[in-house]
Amino acid sequence: MSSSASPIQRLAMHVGRWRHMLVPIAILMLLGVLVVPLPPVMLDILLAGNIALASIILLTTVYMKRALDFSAFPAILLGATLMRLVLNIASTRLILTADAASPGDAMMVAGRVIESFGTFVVGSSIVVGIIIFIILVVVQFVVITKGATRMSEVAARFTLDAMPGKQMAIDADLSAGLIDEAEARRRRDNVTEEANFYGAMDGASKFVRGDAIAGIIITVVNIIGGIAIGLFMKNWDFSSTVSLFTTLTIGDGLASQIPAFIIAVAAGLIVARTGERETIGDEVPMQLASQPRAMYLVAFFLAVLAMTPLPTIPLLVAAIFIGFVGWAVQRYQQEKTGREDNAVEQDVAASAPEEAQAEDLIAVDVLEIEIGYGLVPLVDASRGGDLLDRIAAVRRQLAVEMGVVVPPVRIRDNVQLDANRYQIRLRGALLAGGVVYPELVMAMNSGDATEPLEGVSGKEPAFGLDVTWIHPESQARAELHHYTIVDASSVLATHFTELIRNHAADLVSREEVCRLVEQLKNSSPKLVEETVPAVVKTAEIQRVLQNLLRERVPVRDLEVILETMGDWAGQTRDPAVLTEYVRNALRRTISQQHAHPDVEGQMRIHCVTLDPELEEQVSGHIERGPAGTTMNMSPAMVQELVTAVARTSEGLLARGYHPIVITSPSIRGQLWQILESRIPGVVVLAYNEIDKGIDVESTGLVRIEESRPSMAGIA
Repeated sequence: MSSSASPIQRLAMHVGRWRHMLVPIAILMLLGVLVVPLPPVMLDILLAGNIALASIILLTTVYMKRALDFSAFPAILLGATLMRLVLNIASTRLILTADAASPGDAMMVAGRVIESFGTFVVGSSIVVGIIIFIILVVVQFVVITKGATRMSEVAARFTLDAMPGKQMAIDADLSAGLIDEAEARRRRDNVTEEANFYGAMDGASKFVRGDAIAGIIITVVNIIGGIAIGLFMKNWDFSSTVSLFTTLTIGDGLASQIPAFIIAVAAGLIVARTGERETIGDEVPMQLASQPRAMYLVAFFLAVLAMTPLPTIPLLVAAIFIGFVGWAVQRYQQEKTGREDNAVEQDVAASAPEEAQAEDLIAVDVLEIEIGYGLVPLVDASRGGDLLDRIAAVRRQLAVEMGVVVPPVRIRDNVQLDANRYQIRLRGALLAGGVVYPELVMAMNSGDATEPLEGVSGKEPAFGLDVTWIHPESQARAELHHYTIVDASSVLATHFTELIRNHAADLVSREEVCRLVEQLKNSSPKLVEETVPAVVKTAEIQRVLQNLLRERVPVRDLEVILETMGDWAGQTRDPAVLTEYVRNALRRTISQQHAHPDVEGQMRIHCVTLDPELEEQVSGHIERGPAGTTMNMSPAMVQELVTAVARTSEGLLARGYHPIVITSPSIRGQLWQILESRIPGVVVLAYNEIDKGIDVESTGLVRIEESRPSMAGIA
C-alpha cells in the first residue's frame, strides 16, 4: 500500500479487499434488527439508506445496455424486500411501544423520517394521507407489480423455449467458421445465464407482489393495534390516539412503499428491455424523436386544443416546443443523409479514374463471389454488412482444419444476376449459386418444429434443405417453435465453406506446394533437403496432397507426408499407391475424424464391411501399370456394387451416421472412386487405417448374391 494514499483511498482499498463479507454481514444485521429494538436515529439512517438503495437500483437499470449487465438484480430484489420488511417490523415496534405521557409527546418515537412522511407529505389531513397511501399501493400492486410479474413469466418461458434454437445457431456459426471455440463458449454461457436470469426474475417478481400485500396488512394492523393500545392501555382520548397512530402508520407505510414502488418500476424496466445496443436513457429519446411527422401532428393537435375553452397558454407553449423539436430532428436527419450521400459519391469519384489494364481483364481469380445488386449491403460495412469478415474467418478456419491456405476471395457485383442471387466461381468456372435475402433471416426446421411459418420459401444452398425466409421481427416466434435462425451472411458463408471443402484439391497448385515445402524447410530443413526434389518431385507431392484433400483428409502434417513419400518412392511412383502409404501413416488423424464416443466414452467407428469374396472380385478388375492404377469394371457391375453398398448403409443413415465402408487396403482407393460420385458423403477406409484404441462396429456385410456367377464370368 502506498504511503501517499489518502485515508479515504486506504479505506476504499480495505473495503474492496473484504467486499465479499459485506452481503453476509448486512443480512446478519437485518436479522438482528428482528430481535434487538432500534433507536429512532438508527431507524432514520436505515430508512434513508433504503430509499437511496432503491434509487440506485432504478438508475442502474436505466443505464445498463442489456439485462445480463445487472444479473444480480433478482438477488438484490430479494435482499431489498427483506430489508423493507425488517424495517417495517422495527418501526412497528417503536410505534406500538411508544413510551410517552400523551399523544403529542409520542410523535417522535419512530424517528424523524417517519414523522416527516406522516406530517409533511400527508399534511394536516389524515384522510389525504390515507388516500395517497392507497393510491400508491394500488398503482404498485395492480399496475406495476402485476405487469412486471407477467412480463417476467413470459420472458422466462420464451427464453427457455428459444434455448435449443440459439444453441443450434451458435453451433452453426462455429461449424461455418464465423466464430472460434472461445467465442462459441462465451455465447453458450450467455444463453445459459440469460435463461437463469429470467427464471430467477420470474420467482423474484413474486416477492415484489407479496411485499405490496404485506405493506397493506402491516398498515391496517398498525392502525388498529395502535388505537387499541392508546385507548385501553394508555387511556388516551380517541381523537388524539387516532390522529397519532394514523399519522405514524401512514408515514411508516409511505417510507416503505415509496422504495418498494421504485424497485417495482426497476423490475418492470429490466424485463421490458428488447435490445442490447443502447441504454434505455439513449433509446427512449432517440426513438420518441425519430419521426418528425408525428411531432408535427401532435403540435398541430395541441394548437387546435388551444382554441377550445382549455387553457390556451400551456397548450400553445407545448405545441411550439414539440414543433421545434420535430423541426430540429428533421434538419439533423437531412444533414446526416446528405453527409452519407456525399461520402458515397466521393468513393465512386475516387474509384472512377482507375481503368482496368488489359492484363487485369484476362487474369482469372482463383476464387470469386458474384452478387446481385440486392446483396451489396452484405459487403458494405457502413450499412452493417459483415460478409467480408465472415469470409476472412472461413479462410482462417479452413487453413487450420485442412492445412491449405485458401487464396483471397474477390467479391464483385454482377448486374446480370437477379437482385438476391449470388454465384461462387473457381478459376472462372461456376461452382454453385444461391438466393439469400439481406433484409430477412432464414428459418430452418431443426426437426422439432411445431408449426409452419409464413414467409418466402426457398432452399438452403449448402445442403438443399427446405427453408423459409422471415422478417427479423418474427425471429423470437420462430425460435419458440424450434426453428434454427440464420442470417443471410451466415448462409452465404456456410455455402462457401462447404464448396471449398469439396474442392480443396483444386486449390493445391504447384506454387502452393512450393510454398508449403518452403515453410516446412524452416522446421525440418534436413527432411526437405533429402527428399525434394532428390526423391520426390513437386508434381508428385501435389498429386498426393490432392488425393488426400479429395477425401477430406487434412494435410497439415506435411512432415509425415514427405517422410512417408520419401520412404516408398523408391518402390513406386504411382501417386495412388503413394497416397495409400501416406494414409496409413496418417491413420490416427483419419480414425479420429470418423470415430464417435459411445455411452462409455469409448471411441467407435460405425461402418459396413465388404464380403471377402466381393473384395476379391473387385480386386480382379484393378490394373496397375507404369501409367498408374486403372479400374476395368463393367457398368452393370458398378451399379450392382453401388446398390449393394447403399442398401447395406441404410442402417447407418437411420442412426445418424455417415456411410462408412471398411475394406482391404488393396482396393480402398478404387472403391472410393466408384462410390463417391454415387453415394453422397461416403467414406471408404482401409483396415490398416484404424488406429489402436478405436473400436469398429459393423452394422452390415455388403454382398451381391445374385450377381456372383455373372461377375466371376466377367473376371
